[in-house]
Amino acid sequence: MRLPITAWTSITHRATGVVLFVGMLIFMWALDTSLSGPEGFDQVESVLSSPLAKLVTWGVLAALIYHSLAGIKHLIMDFGIGESMEGGVRGSKLVIGLTVVLVLLAGVWIW
Repeated sequence: MRLPITAWTSITHRATGVVLFVGMLIFMWALDTSLSGPEGFDQVESVLSSPLAKLVTWGVLAALIYHSLAGIKHLIMDFGIGESMEGGVRGSKLVIGLTVVLVLLAGVWIW
């Protein structure tokens, strides 16, 4: 069985929501630690400068970008625009294309 691109984008939209939830827990810990005092701030600063932390940050940012774009696509469809199968496919391709461009730009920004 082969799923259409619209199904893949919908499934990925849900998955990125889970990634965002977990990622926000990590970033809330970092915020709490950094606000605890100068030592906590220095600890978070050293952790966030590591390549692994930059990769995690990039991953969470990529999930945020995709989830936001897919959410905007769903809102536009709620207004009755692109509700056909052709419109859904076109919207899915647009979301994927914009996500690739914005995630690459985010990677340049982080590194």
